[in-house]
Amino acid sequence: MSTNWKFTDCKEKPLLLFSCLDWGLGHTTRSVPLIKEFLILGCDLIVACNSTQKAILQPEFPDISFVELQGYGIKYARNTWVTRFKIILQLSKILTKIKRENRWLSSFISENKIDGLISDNRYGLYHPKIPCVFITHQLRIRSGYGGLADKISQKILYRFINRFSVCWVPDYEKTHKLAGILSHPKTPPSIPVQYIGALSRLSPCKRLAEKKIDVLVIISGPEPQRTILESLIIKQSDSLTARKIVLVRGLPDVANYKLPSAMTIFNHLDSGALNKLVCESEFIVCRSGYTTIMDMVKLKKKMIVIPTPGQPEQEYLSRYLSENHFALAFAQKNFDLAFALQKATNFTFNQIDTNMDEYKVVLRDFTDKISSLSPSSPY
Repeated sequence: MSTNWKFTDCKEKPLLLFSCLDWGLGHTTRSVPLIKEFLILGCDLIVACNSTQKAILQPEFPDISFVELQGYGIKYARNTWVTRFKIILQLSKILTKIKRENRWLSSFISENKIDGLISDNRYGLYHPKIPCVFITHQLRIRSGYGGLADKISQKILYRFINRFSVCWVPDYEKTHKLAGILSHPKTPPSIPVQYIGALSRLSPCKRLAEKKIDVLVIISGPEPQRTILESLIIKQSDSLTARKIVLVRGLPDVANYKLPSAMTIFNHLDSGALNKLVCESEFIVCRSGYTTIMDMVKLKKKMIVIPTPGQPEQEYLSRYLSENHFALAFAQKNFDLAFALQKATNFTFNQIDTNMDEYKVVLRDFTDKISSLSPSSPY
């Protein structure tokens, strides 16, 4: 794909269109530091998202503009292999939605003079006349169907990624490779690839933060697996009355109501409130979603991770994290909270020092380039 971009307008303040995948909440929450930094750099932003994503982002950024854009709406099953088969059946729907969002983008750009586009895993949001960034930590596909299927999937993935002008990878290029081989394939895409470091909307904990909570459970991801894990945790926590357990359900657009449990339960928390709870907690029980991993690594927390059944990426990450002592991993099937906490008490967790501001340099460079473009300047 050519990187010679031409603009019909040159504004002092660049206008960016920002959008992220709706597959769980991770892509949305990891967008928070990026949006915040673009605003600091003097950009105007329009965020294209669905109502659930807006419920997360609008309280953080009440002054930016939002436009409705539906996501891919992936549905899971209760069984791992049924889930994988169900995802295959949904591929045609996903491809249709990718084409639809690309048509939407062409129409949107014809009416709005956008200077740049940031897409976190939304494959149809590319345009030949503006700089388009694709964000992903998964350059090597784990399909769950073996090496040949992985290679075919990666080839298809690269066909989409190569339509963008640059790929930003939220991981470290040399040290602390948090996503392992997912973010470090042998053969990268043909467009420029920049590693921007880990992303997190949370702030580091104070060194001597008081531990008021024994276990903080953070549940996210698609249904029905989110509810299955939630029900399992609630049932098992009733026998652990000696421990202080708090549950965050990951449901930003659901009204609060009392669940049958002695636990403290929140449907959703903003960044500040969640940050405080995490810092006050001894152990974090969560999915092995990559955004959650980046958050907990930044805050140096002891993680017990449970991959979403039927999601090979999370299954790989949980094994990789456990092997490198970043987290202690358990399968959801037959998960026992009491046993997991016992094992975690004797587990040596690898808590590393990381630079979580590497992305700021990349964003500044991108903003400077699009700000200086004239109608005949290449990107």
